[in-house]
Amino acid sequence: MNAAPTARDEGHPYQNAELPVEQRVEDLIARMTIAEKAGQLFHTMLAMKPDGTPVEKSDPGMIPIDTTGMLHSQYMSHFNLLGTGDPAAMARWQNTIQSMASETRLGIPVTLSTDPRHAFTDNVGASFNAGAFSAWPEPLGLAALRDPQLVYEYADTVRREYLAVGFRVALHPQIDLASEPRWSRQNGTFGSDAALTSQLVRAYVRGLQGDRLGRHSVSAMVKHFPGGGPQKDGEDPHFPHGKEQVYPGGMRDLHLEPFKAAIDAGCAQMMPYYGQPVGTDWEEVGFGFNKDVVQTLLRDRLGFDGIVCTDWGLISDAEIFGEMHPARAWGLESLPELEKAARVLEAGCDQFGGEARTDLIVELVESGRIPEQRLDASLRRILREKFVLGLFDAPYVDVDLAAETVGRADFTEAGARAQRRSLTLLTNTGRTLPVTGRPKLYVENVQVDVAAQYGELVDSPQQADLAILRLRTPYEPRANVFESHFHSGRLTFTEEELKPVLDLLDTVPTVVCINLERAAVIPDIAERAAVLVADYGASDAAVLDIVFGRARPEGSLPFELPRSMTAVEASRPDVPNDTDNPLFPHGAGLRLG
Repeated sequence: MNAAPTARDEGHPYQNAELPVEQRVEDLIARMTIAEKAGQLFHTMLAMKPDGTPVEKSDPGMIPIDTTGMLHSQYMSHFNLLGTGDPAAMARWQNTIQSMASETRLGIPVTLSTDPRHAFTDNVGASFNAGAFSAWPEPLGLAALRDPQLVYEYADTVRREYLAVGFRVALHPQIDLASEPRWSRQNGTFGSDAALTSQLVRAYVRGLQGDRLGRHSVSAMVKHFPGGGPQKDGEDPHFPHGKEQVYPGGMRDLHLEPFKAAIDAGCAQMMPYYGQPVGTDWEEVGFGFNKDVVQTLLRDRLGFDGIVCTDWGLISDAEIFGEMHPARAWGLESLPELEKAARVLEAGCDQFGGEARTDLIVELVESGRIPEQRLDASLRRILREKFVLGLFDAPYVDVDLAAETVGRADFTEAGARAQRRSLTLLTNTGRTLPVTGRPKLYVENVQVDVAAQYGELVDSPQQADLAILRLRTPYEPRANVFESHFHSGRLTFTEEELKPVLDLLDTVPTVVCINLERAAVIPDIAERAAVLVADYGASDAAVLDIVFGRARPEGSLPFELPRSMTAVEASRPDVPNDTDNPLFPHGAGLRLG
């Protein structure tokens, strides 16, 4: 047993930047207590106040957060930031967190991570809207352009903006295949094409990490191994009714293809999903507990030796937005927390995402249930990355530089160009586009000050020469606050929702732009709209530039649009583009001359 913590000593080999990384890692591990080792195995959430100060136990929020306790009492040093804010405040917050970490006995610096924050979706369980960061289309929009070089440029921009505020791990890219049209997480994917996703993830990893992981890299945590797309009925395994993952089409290996490409590209980290595989030769337990999947497949067969971090919240029930949610221990729900934690380690995972139960790891080791050497095996991966990223030697960021870098003009302009290019023209009846002159415009769900730059605004469809209507993919509202952020269920509008849309289309020639976060079922709208455009995150100005010929749409559908819910329900969740007689096939997209 190692000695109890004492005041921090200076000048140890692990603090010497001139020594090889492996030597620094071994020196540090040899100095750590069980409690200090346990702390490194957790990667959970932190939040900041608008002024850049840490959130503490007494502060209200989405979840209870004790910044000081996790750093100083539990020895944790891996956190993802909830929410967004002013770049200078974010930089000050990261510096404060690093300063707090430096006061611990060993002074292990913090590794900060983030969910995606460069697009338009705001789901606290998956991503944040861009805010001050440059705004790009969602990954579906990048996939619509089928351009690996653009994806590289995007990821490189993300890298530079993340580094400015201190993020060193990206909890992305998400390379699941969008094979079940109802699944709520499709907007974070590259669509339904395994070969294209494989191409794009290579570019993405290179843009974040560079040719090799180093001091100017952001580590890529690729997710969700072994592919989260084949969800039964399209429900999401964040929630008990979505826990089952099924392969009726026998396409399990297809979903692995992008992950093989990510490993080949050198991705540093991997996240298994929550799903519980059903009807396969894998054990029917969630992937984070699944030795067949993590150790045998990912580590032994595919040769991945990076950090494996579970998805968030596998061990303990948690309060989210004031409502209790069960631990996502699908297939192992009845196990005590201690045994769940042991199963994660035995499966081959290194870190527990979204948890702060360091006490469980200490108990597992002190009881002899898990050998200390098992912790050391994960620590070698975890600490090596901190050293390679340069966090021990340069943990702080320049606040002024953060303010200058995040949302820089050239980054913002590149994102805006990508938004315009990604727009996908599906119909153009009578060559309505491009529109010329300054017609009388009626708009819905479009900012009037933006639209006024393109035409003369009128108050009713009857007065208009042209209408422009923006819509979002339909979904079934869910009563649970957290689940309400995950748009699931039906892909059709209700009669009540559809009637005013069709009335408008029958009154005036209308450009309909629908945001495809999932594969909307819209045959009536497609038939009656003068123009149908799909977007995957685009500003009103981007859409209007396409309508008025100031830019050209270049996107192609990253998945098919089904013709009916009957076809969706009959399709196989693991088979991409499997609905009968789709309204628009995968790859559809017109070009303007």
